[in-house]
Amino acid sequence: MTLEILKAKEELRNLIDAYAYLGDEKKISEQMGLFTKDATYTVYMNGVVIANTTGTDVLEKEFSGHASQVKTYFTLNGQHTAKINGDTATGISFSQLKMIRENEGKDVITDYSVKYEDKYVFQDGRWLIKERVGYFLIIEARALSN
Repeated sequence: MTLEILKAKEELRNLIDAYAYLGDEKKISEQMGLFTKDATYTVYMNGVVIANTTGTDVLEKEFSGHASQVKTYFTLNGQHTAKINGDTATGISFSQLKMIRENEGKDVITDYSVKYEDKYVFQDGRWLIKERVGYFLIIEARALSN
């Protein structure tokens, strides 16, 4: 493995971590800077497509609308594998997401186990997400007892 490939893999890992950090902090506008302008984002829950968005303008509106309903996000990224092919790459990553929302005056936490399949491009000197598909594999919601 060349030094160039190792550097690209590190940059891609930093990209998916930045996606999580900015999402947790609800910095949606900054998060959009991690995508190409024509990026696609698709979400599957229980094998059914529940969202399919193209373009960062639309994606920002959808993410902002979602973030307005969430009191707290917490993301923990796990393994990430990437295959580099010049100025393009593919990657698979796994995340644990927690979201706290208020429902009927009570805080409800939802845990999501997510597998992401990504396509990346190296553009203007940095890696960006061109396509992200999220498979929400395990979903558990419960009231918090605080």
